[in-house]
Amino acid sequence: MNDGTDYRAILATDTPLIDVRAPVEFAQGAMPAAHNLPLMNDDERAAVGTCYKRQGPEAALALGHRLVSGETREERLEAWRAACLAHPQGYLCCARGGQRSHIAQAWLKEAGVDYPLIVGGYKALRQAAIQATVEQAQKPSVLIGGCTGSGKTLLVKAHPEGVDLEGLAHHRGSSFGRTLAPQLSQASFENHLAVELLKKNAARWVLEDEGRMIGSNHLPECLRDRMAQSPIVVVEDPFEVRLERLREEYFEQMWQAFREARGEEAGWLEYRDYLHHGLFAIRRRLGLQRYAELTALLDSALVEQQRTGSTEAHLSWLAPLLNDYYDPMYRYQLEKKAEKIVYRGTYGDVAEWLSR
Repeated sequence: MNDGTDYRAILATDTPLIDVRAPVEFAQGAMPAAHNLPLMNDDERAAVGTCYKRQGPEAALALGHRLVSGETREERLEAWRAACLAHPQGYLCCARGGQRSHIAQAWLKEAGVDYPLIVGGYKALRQAAIQATVEQAQKPSVLIGGCTGSGKTLLVKAHPEGVDLEGLAHHRGSSFGRTLAPQLSQASFENHLAVELLKKNAARWVLEDEGRMIGSNHLPECLRDRMAQSPIVVVEDPFEVRLERLREEYFEQMWQAFREARGEEAGWLEYRDYLHHGLFAIRRRLGLQRYAELTALLDSALVEQQRTGSTEAHLSWLAPLLNDYYDPMYRYQLEKKAEKIVYRGTYGDVAEWLSR
């Protein structure tokens, strides 16, 4: 068995981690296979930290034991024990492999469960993830470009060497990009990316042509540097094909996702607000008059969709939004990268080219 120091193997195999750090620490950065079952909650950790600064480590340790005692101690121990039984091949993990994971390990042993811990804790795993990304980013990559609705993400997801950066970021990289899943912290996004690269360990990477930011997450500099030097293949599907693809993804699928997650009434309100927010975010670039016109068309389309269930009316504002805003913007960006374009073709053509 891994002794808790082969960090890359632990990450690449999605080995379960029982992370005993406080929730605030976990939210700041965690590994994909980690489950947060804290030794101390945020308030308890803050109190112990204050005590440590004022009275030293012995007093802080004593306070921690007083705060997590009796029924509280038993509840947390039982949660760990259940997790250990559910994930017998996992590890305990705290910030640096110090007191918290050792305390959890000792309490579990008293309860008859012998469970290993990550030597060096989350910090060691984090350093391993960063280093793995630096190394994996040195491999060659090819970028898929194309105007909005070209199916770039679909091509990436279908390719065995593809890494769906937008999927990892929980964002589709535009003003309409947010998904039902909230975006991760920057550190967690980087950790998820590192694990994906380690798991695939491909000879090259197939990536979507992204900017530096995907929503609130930014790509690691090492990967951005590699992408800046990479060849680009461009999907050039007919306008009508792109419109239909976007109608299916942003109206049919998104409405279905909101409805399943929130229920009919709340889901509709959130879906409506999602579309309005997407337009509002680019109002200054559109110009306020054009923004008002498109918003009126959006409102009319929403009324029609709610009345009949049809999403066809959304094309009345989506088509001019592509023609007037997204397509000119992307074509301008692509002109600046013209020397890196190695192939152009339809979705099917590009899929075939990538398979060679």
